This record gives sequence, C-alpha cells and structure tokens, in this order.
Amino acid sequence: MKPKPALAVVGATGAVGAVMLRILSQHADIWGEIRLAASPRSAGRKLAVRGEECEVVALGEEVFDGIDVAVFLVPGEVSERWAPVAVAKGAVVVDNSSAFRMDPDVPLVVPEVNPHCVRVRPRGIVASPHDTTLTLVPAVGALHAEFGLRELVVSSYQAASGAGRDAVDALRAQLSLVAGTELGAGPGDVRRAVGDDGLGPLPAPLALNVVPWTGAPREGGWSSEELGLRAETRKILDLPSLKVAATFVRVPVLTAHSLVVHARFENEVTVERAHEILATSPGVVLYDDPEAGDFPTPADVVGTDPTWVGRVRRAPDDPSALELFVCGDNLRKGAALNSAQIAESVAAEF
Repeated sequence: MKPKPALAVVGATGAVGAVMLRILSQHADIWGEIRLAASPRSAGRKLAVRGEECEVVALGEEVFDGIDVAVFLVPGEVSERWAPVAVAKGAVVVDNSSAFRMDPDVPLVVPEVNPHCVRVRPRGIVASPHDTTLTLVPAVGALHAEFGLRELVVSSYQAASGAGRDAVDALRAQLSLVAGTELGAGPGDVRRAVGDDGLGPLPAPLALNVVPWTGAPREGGWSSEELGLRAETRKILDLPSLKVAATFVRVPVLTAHSLVVHARFENEVTVERAHEILATSPGVVLYDDPEAGDFPTPADVVGTDPTWVGRVRRAPDDPSALELFVCGDNLRKGAALNSAQIAESVAAEF
C-alpha cells in the first residue's frame, strides 16, 4: 500500500488558513503528514487539524522536505519567493494568490469547470482564481457549456473579508461606533466619526456606506481586481476574446461576495433551461423563487460551500441574455475550498 501524500499548508494562521484547517478536518482523510507553516512571528502556535494539535513552524526551505503537495494561502510576494523553492524540493504547489494566475505555464483551475487542467503544470504550480471569479465561474461556466458565452457585465458586491482580517476588524469597529446613533444623515458625518485611524485598509468608511473600489489602480480607471476577473474568466473558460466588464463595490458585509451578472450568449436562452442546467451543475445551488422570498443573500450563504444562484431572468430586450444574482462564501469556495479541491486532485495522482 502506497503511503498517503504529505501536505504543507503555508499561511496556516491567516483567515483563509483557518478555513482550510476546518476543511481538512471535514473532508476524507487522504493525507499523511500535514505540516503547518507561517511567518516567524506565528511559529510555535498550536492549531487543531484532524482532531490533533499541530505546531506551526516558521516558513523556510526545510518546511518542504518530504512534502508532496504544498498549498500556499499567503500574499503574492510570499508565493513568488517560496513556491519555486517548494517545487525544487519536489512538491506540487497549489497557490491561492495572484502571483501565477496569468502565467501561461500555470493552469488556473476551478475543479467544477476545468478539472483536466490540473495535470498540465509545466512549472509544477497550479493556481486558484480570485474569490470573486470563484463565485462567478461555476454558474457561468455551466451556462456557457450549453449556450456559448459571448459577453459578461458584472457588478460585484465585495465582503470586507476580501480585504483581509484588518478590514473585518475595521468594519466591526465602525458598526459598533454608528449603532444607535443618528450618523448617516448628513454629508461626511460617518467619515468624520470614523476618522482616518478607523478606516483600516479601506479607502472610506464601510459602515452605513458602500465603497466603489477594490484592488489597485490600473489604466483607464479600472482596478486590478476588476481586470483580474476579466482575465481569469477568459483563461478558465478558454475564451481569450470574451467581452467582460466588471465593477467591484465593497459593501458592509463581513463574509460572502454577491454578484449581479448580465450574461449574453451565442444562442437564444430560456429561464426554464437555465434552471435545469444550474440545478444539476456541481458546486451550484439554484435558489430562485422571489415570490416566496427565496433568493440567496450573503447572510444566508456564509459558511457554505456552493455558489448560490437566484433571480434568473431573461433580459427583456435580448432573447440571448440572462440576468442572475450569485452569492458565495469568499473564504470557503472563494479561497480555501477551491485550493483544497485542487490539492485533492493532485493527491489522487500519488
């Protein structure tokens, strides 16, 4: 009997790392040793995984000795430095950052949509998409397989956790500050009450507010995350000329992204057929009966694995277009779960 493959989780102490450890404890036990790594300041901490306490070690070359699969849940600059080290030590890397997503020699994988791409990895690295792409693509990819996707217009309502723990902490503090007050009734009163020190990593107050910006500035007034969704969707669906326009808005939600999607197809669509496709697609839950109050919301889907889809309508002026509302937990499927699924696919090769 072959020994079970050894797994390293790099970034085990972060928000996504915490979700990953829960997933590893919930999924089938396919791993041998699980080694947890993080920055030197987190070394020595003990975290529970598979019902046992595991001590976190400082990230270094020795972390990857004897490791078969290494999952990276860290910022891009950390992945850029250490992923090649892990590969050189013999590990297959599954990277959750933006570092390698658009590298032509690194597959960008959503297991429900393009699982075959996992095996073709010239650099020994498999990338996992951005959390917003992972909310969108399971549903849109299923519809594309039937109708042939031509164009996407997306408005994304981003949870605070998409900007990290500091953003979540800032939102919680801001909500406590404004609760029970008359703030929000005058121009700038929330901003003055929060002050610059209360913004955290956000460019504006998020309590009682929405902020139409996420990511870094790019040419033409676009943000890196908006253009990233465009590029990643094209790569995953193998549609290099797909028309995509996206606007990202940060909203006062802790976890779970939501998207309003206008999808235009090559062929005429019907809501009935779209319902059939979505209801039977892996990783997707159809929840669509507005008259009964049945549609997904972030507060209802947080902590769950699937992409949830509701408000499915045919565009009133275009028989080849559908309108959808999509929700998904950006820390589970949007990060940890997709990486875990990819790692499990690689583990099956051992």
